[in-house]
Amino acid sequence: MYLQTLTLILKTEVPVLEGPEKLRGYIGNRFRENSILHQHEDNGKYLYKYPRVQYKIIEGTPVILGIEEGAAALKEIYEFLVELKLGNSLYQIEEKRIIEKRQKFGHVEPFQQYRTLSPWVALNETNYQIYLQCSSQEKVKLLQRILVGNLLSVSKSFDYVVVDQIKVKTKLSPTSILLKGIPFTGFEGEFQTNFYIPEYFGLGKSVSRGFGTVRNCHNS
Repeated sequence: MYLQTLTLILKTEVPVLEGPEKLRGYIGNRFRENSILHQHEDNGKYLYKYPRVQYKIIEGTPVILGIEEGAAALKEIYEFLVELKLGNSLYQIEEKRIIEKRQKFGHVEPFQQYRTLSPWVALNETNYQIYLQCSSQEKVKLLQRILVGNLLSVSKSFDYVVVDQIKVKTKLSPTSILLKGIPFTGFEGEFQTNFYIPEYFGLGKSVSRGFGTVRNCHNS
């Protein structure tokens, strides 16, 4: 399967210090008429599906990923972006770059290796308590099961039928993060899988806010 993606890279006069949630908030409020940009329906209800628009800050550079209909949405707003008002900071956009691709998605051989560009939020409140009670080896297995579950969930969102078993090998370390202002645990590192994940796709929870962004190590 192939997915149409558009990556919008915004070069600002100085590096952006705020997080992706501020970028998401600014774009979502500026273009409220397009629900795909902020994951909320007209009545304010959250859209529970894999985000077609994902916001990232990568080494101080704002990056917005549009997938399928999200790619079309980014094309519509591209020309109107001249500045970013993030919290109390105003950033002038000096350069805008668009990268359009049809990216492979799904089963692949041999294994591909990926690294996290932002912490992967694998756990919820329930399985976090389970995680704390696990031995080191059990923690690895739990995270591997969750990672496979994430890939299955994304597949379902794009109506991709997974025929071959998804296999993963992980080398991840816990890291402290703030999730909606609350201290939590994320994971950073590398993993291998027989599943092809497009560039800058997010896995896990709070993907639209920039968490769980991964990149193929061969493309780094």
